[in-house]
Amino acid sequence: MVAIPLPFVVSLLLCVLAGSLWMQRRHTSLLACAFLLMCAFTTFIVGLRWALDAALLRTLQPICASLIPVLAWWVFAKARSQQRLPWWHGLLPALVCVCAVTYPWWQPPVDMLITAEYIAYGVALWRSAKHSHALENVRLSDLNWAIQSERVAGTMLLFSALIDGAMTLDFMLYQGHHAVWILSIGHAMLLPTLALSVVCLSVTTTEDIEHPAEVANGTKTEDNFACTKDEASLDEEAGAVQISQQANKVLKEQALYLDPDLTLAKIARKAGIPARQISAAINRTASQNVSQWVNQYRIEHAKNLLTTTDAPITQIYLDSGFQTKSNFHREFSRLTKQTPSSYRKTNCTS
Repeated sequence: MVAIPLPFVVSLLLCVLAGSLWMQRRHTSLLACAFLLMCAFTTFIVGLRWALDAALLRTLQPICASLIPVLAWWVFAKARSQQRLPWWHGLLPALVCVCAVTYPWWQPPVDMLITAEYIAYGVALWRSAKHSHALENVRLSDLNWAIQSERVAGTMLLFSALIDGAMTLDFMLYQGHHAVWILSIGHAMLLPTLALSVVCLSVTTTEDIEHPAEVANGTKTEDNFACTKDEASLDEEAGAVQISQQANKVLKEQALYLDPDLTLAKIARKAGIPARQISAAINRTASQNVSQWVNQYRIEHAKNLLTTTDAPITQIYLDSGFQTKSNFHREFSRLTKQTPSSYRKTNCTS
């Protein structure tokens, strides 16, 4: 029986996952698809590198490895509404590229540069995951999933440093006899897990299509706010209350909570208030995050449907803006201390 090396199996699976993502034809999935293909190509290069040890492969491997954390960061940056990646993110990959191409003439610390890059981006993703309001383009119902995905991605980037450390120890103690296995198994764990975290974020991110009239209204309102309140006004209770009232008004009057793809970015655009200010104001005045705040409106709508209609619970949670039954039941129990069926029974018989 023909044995296929582990890196090639992982590369093939990543290509299949990228193809599946591509078939969805979602704009938000394109960058994640490119990231998967880069991971697949890097894993393929790793497999060939230790099988053939060709000069071209030794040059390509560090270049591809240096691009992975930058692409991972870019995927999460787009979820935070940062459409363009600052130019300085390309400095280290460019330096690694120069070092790899000129390696025969000098011996730069390429491995140390790549290890430092992975650690830096891993720490940055973990720190970013602490600020849920930054994920403006993620569906509010999937916000927790997105935060966990960002943490997993950061952990995997930090895990790469352990792989490099294990490689260094192996060369110091055993002359690199286990290097192939360490690198193969390490990448087989690192890249697929990192890729899955990126895919999870991609499917929770929605593209907010702006209508000209809404943009005009939002811009006007935001300008009005800018004239009277700036970001420092959140230090004052009155400023937070004013922003919270405006956000509540827009959410209720336009029934935005019924949109299952609702994001913080869309609420901010409709209200004409920066997303960061809305998130801070809700946290300050309601002592909850934006997702919980929106779910209050959804549960109130569901409670009305439960007591005034005979619609099945499955239809009710969909009509109330929830995407999954588990999320609906969890939020309903949190806010009412009852299950939807027991609430219907209690209130219909009273």
